[in-house]
Amino acid sequence: MPEADPERAAAGPAGGRRPKDRPWLMRTYAGHSTAEASNALYRNNLAKGQTGLSVAFDLPTQTGYDPDHVLARGEVGRVGVPVSHLGDMRRLFQDIPLAKMNTSMTINATAMWLLALYQVVAEEQGADSDLLQGTTQNDIVKEYLSRGTHVFPPVPSLRLTTDMITYTVARIPRWNPINICSYHLQEAGATPVQEVAYAMSTAIAVLDAVRDSGQVPAERFGDVVARISFFVNAGVRFVEEMCKMRAFGRIWDRITRERYGVADERQRRFRYGVQVNSLGLTEAQPENNIQRIVLEMLGVTLSKDARARAVQLPAWNEALGLPRPWDQQWSLRIQQVLALESDLLEYDDIFAGSHVVEAKVASLVEESLAEMDRIEEMGGVMAAVESGYLKSRLVSSHAERRARIESGEEKIVGVNCFESTEPNPLTADLDTAIMTVDPANEARVVAALREWRDSRDEARAGESLAALKRTAAGTDNLMAATVECARAGVTTGEWAWALREVFGEFRAPTGVSGAPVAVAAEAGTPLAAVREKVSRTAAELGSGRLRLLVGKPGLDGHSNGAEQIAVRARDAGFEVVYQGIRLTPEQIVNAAVAEDVHCVGLSILSGSHAALVPDVLGRLREAGAGDIPVIVGGIIPSADAEALRAAGVAAVFTPKDFGITEIIGRIVDEIRHANKLEPLDPLEVSP
Repeated sequence: MPEADPERAAAGPAGGRRPKDRPWLMRTYAGHSTAEASNALYRNNLAKGQTGLSVAFDLPTQTGYDPDHVLARGEVGRVGVPVSHLGDMRRLFQDIPLAKMNTSMTINATAMWLLALYQVVAEEQGADSDLLQGTTQNDIVKEYLSRGTHVFPPVPSLRLTTDMITYTVARIPRWNPINICSYHLQEAGATPVQEVAYAMSTAIAVLDAVRDSGQVPAERFGDVVARISFFVNAGVRFVEEMCKMRAFGRIWDRITRERYGVADERQRRFRYGVQVNSLGLTEAQPENNIQRIVLEMLGVTLSKDARARAVQLPAWNEALGLPRPWDQQWSLRIQQVLALESDLLEYDDIFAGSHVVEAKVASLVEESLAEMDRIEEMGGVMAAVESGYLKSRLVSSHAERRARIESGEEKIVGVNCFESTEPNPLTADLDTAIMTVDPANEARVVAALREWRDSRDEARAGESLAALKRTAAGTDNLMAATVECARAGVTTGEWAWALREVFGEFRAPTGVSGAPVAVAAEAGTPLAAVREKVSRTAAELGSGRLRLLVGKPGLDGHSNGAEQIAVRARDAGFEVVYQGIRLTPEQIVNAAVAEDVHCVGLSILSGSHAALVPDVLGRLREAGAGDIPVIVGGIIPSADAEALRAAGVAAVFTPKDFGITEIIGRIVDEIRHANKLEPLDPLEVSP
């Protein structure tokens, strides 16, 4: 937390305005299509007053696949920029002096690889590694729990993180080698207590691993602690979120002082950046998202003693699709107006001494520490991941929140209350209200990748990969071998596959089977009616139980929606087949046929639906199962939804369809229609 200035605190406003504190770093999370297109976007944003970069990588880059891998189909350049090798990284930062830039890179399983590429490009620019500033996200625990871009099992993943931290402390001392993330935990349903407890438990696991590795002298451990940063979510419950930041700071100070013996108060500061909540952005009346974004930003800026060091804001239309440069500019201007036009930065903490704030902070600290103790008793956060405890808790919390929204207990303006609206000029032409990626872009990226492979020194690339595998099989730090791979022209997929051969891969627990029932099914409730509908339909088909396959094709790891559908379908009486994330269309169709399912539900939020859904439909027809209805859910623009229905999709659901029980009822309707059963009158199934 920032240090207070006693002289300024004592000074009064008489005689003019107070001098302002320096504002936080202002970023927008950006990247798409190609390195060249993203470079132009970055330079344009910097010219508009952005003070740091936040790089979004596409899913193949995040999960260690080259663009020509089968799982990368439809995903290249969709949710970020593809970076396959050193040449891509050079183009990404062309004419951007890295010695003067503060760059945040949202990258986790492949963080070591991307940092190596960044370091080599900086060296080529003539920059001393001592000057490089920025952050690699590099928090693998939350990938197992919420975001789904993990690659390797927990133990080797923690080794990669440990090796990166020890390397940067020695070689890139101004770099934050990890951003421990509670942001994605909140997106996955975490309560404030869970958010704090799980993030802090992750920090303990990381710091314990670094300490126990023996790679950092005990007298320098404070330098490690000083470079640990956090990436936090700020939701719309302003008071609670602001108090949460204070609770984070208090617990971090206690852990670093008592557990690790860090005496220097400056090294114990809770250093965090924030993106405000995207989960709460709505497709319905999306103009309301601006108010939400502003309120959420205030929760991490108004309080000086708990103020973020870097802020990036989502765009108002993220629930509709990929934001345009103009939308990102709007979000940047929100930050600039607050920092430059208001008097916020002229005062010390305006909440100091508040009884309400102090009581809430104390409660959050107490409950978070209790949950951390439970995790510690299980053997720590990695054990709690592998057992499925953390994932099932998140799925349960998310299910409870969705149930509150559906019942109307939790109000979402424009969604479950005040739904009437005037025509919206911002979305009058939906085809131009979001940015689209040229489908031909993927072929161009793949062609460029093959040209890179053909032009490199193949012998050097092979030797560097062999050395990487030898190092991985031993105990030496992996960073030096990784940097040599970067210099030798190795690709992202080759680096990751070399480590897969040594470490193996990991499929995280889904948390679905352990989630308790969150919605009541007593007589007269909507779920009871749907359960009766499911039972009647199964009886008419003579199938015992209706079977639903929930599938996540491609590399999109945001599984919240799929998990909630799976849990509610289970509670409605379905037998649910859900194998988790990262499946090919072929694997999904094989499972659908083998399990003899009555419906296939596909969840895609990455924009790859146009490529992957028709592939699933075609393979079902080839397998003689073309009569199985297919439904699709995700962030799908209206024009794409029409195209999917024309291709044979039975129903398309988007974020505006918040009633999960209603969706399950619609699935039953589609099963009845596909099997030529008469529609059920709602009165017939009222319990």
